[in-house]
Amino acid sequence: MSVANRGQGSADAELHNQENVLSRLRGKAAPVEDQENIPPKPANRTVLGALQNNQRAKTNQRGLKQDPSSCKNEDFTKGCLEKSSKLPAFQIHMDEPDSACTRKPQPPAAALKVKPAAEDSALIIDNAVARLRQPLAPIDFPSAMDVSLLDSPMDMSVIEGEEKAVNVNEVPEYAAEIHTYLREMEEKTRPKAGYMKKQPDITTSMRAILVDWLVEVGEEYKLQNETLYLAVNYIDRFLSSMSVLRGKLQLVGTAAMLLASKFEEIYPPEVAEFVYITDDTYTKKQVLRMEHLVLKVLSFDLAAPTINQFLTQYVLNHSVGKQVESLAMYISELSLVDSEPLKYLPSQTAAAAYILANHTVTGGSWPKSLIEMSGYSLEDLMPCVEDLHKIYLNAPQHAQQSIREKYKGSKYHEVSLIDAPAKLLLK
Repeated sequence: MSVANRGQGSADAELHNQENVLSRLRGKAAPVEDQENIPPKPANRTVLGALQNNQRAKTNQRGLKQDPSSCKNEDFTKGCLEKSSKLPAFQIHMDEPDSACTRKPQPPAAALKVKPAAEDSALIIDNAVARLRQPLAPIDFPSAMDVSLLDSPMDMSVIEGEEKAVNVNEVPEYAAEIHTYLREMEEKTRPKAGYMKKQPDITTSMRAILVDWLVEVGEEYKLQNETLYLAVNYIDRFLSSMSVLRGKLQLVGTAAMLLASKFEEIYPPEVAEFVYITDDTYTKKQVLRMEHLVLKVLSFDLAAPTINQFLTQYVLNHSVGKQVESLAMYISELSLVDSEPLKYLPSQTAAAAYILANHTVTGGSWPKSLIEMSGYSLEDLMPCVEDLHKIYLNAPQHAQQSIREKYKGSKYHEVSLIDAPAKLLLK
């Protein structure tokens, strides 16, 4: 072979390799002769099966896109496919405008400040730096100073070598103000309780399947429990303002979990990881665009008080055993799967979970210190306690079992194996 032919052959091989790389990056299949060299992907990923009314169909096949033929197995009308194809993927509810979707008015042009010129900015910065570089004036302390005469709030036990163990989460000096602030914000960031009635193509069973899958995702990537609560809050608030087709419901949940991970986690999973757990049903671009849409609908207000935050405050105010605490967390997560508790505030649901767990394990009830802290009496919380009791009783027979499997571990003291009391005898 001549030198020219060898050069042409190497150039064709390099061009062929570049085309294969571009094909893989764009999601296209590689040529037949190169498919033998592609390593197989693991089949044990946490994926969401086809969304149906009463169950979740799991499969090991790749590309779990929604099959319109699944409408035949559900309690819908014969025109389910035609209705899904005609409806847009996302539609804003116009009958009841949401305050979270309204844009804030822009300030008038006259109120905008004019930026200084480059020379003026440099002069201002130089003057500020010169003032910062000036040394501090020395402080003359008397040689024999009686520290006890100084009316200082400092804990002198630190100076005397008797450092006290302090839990930074308790912050007793600010606990009342924090609780008051969270109570105000939970009113502003709560979803609409009956928003499912406005959804034309998704049901409460599909929402339960999605939340159950998010529990598995959180366990797979070892995410905080608060991340799960935030993600469910974002989903409910988004669905309160937008109508979504079932084929895009998992995309909404994936974007919400991505946002919650960025907000709560120190090391959130990458976008590619969230594309992977959907079994490549959606692309990275689709996830990012949905993330943008969710942020716009929520008006970038991501700091929503959750049931988990209020439950933590109740436990810090009136400590209970680890088993009671874990059982209250288990009951709280069970409330996420069902859409019925949305009619209660997160502070009420957390209080009801605390009462039910305390009553189940110790036979106790709602302590007086928490009545003074929360302002809720036992009579006020009884409707929520009764609803959570029904959810707790039906948990073993529920179609979604991820939360029960999660709380069977020793980390949570196997509280999901504790039987719920048949009747409530609260005093």
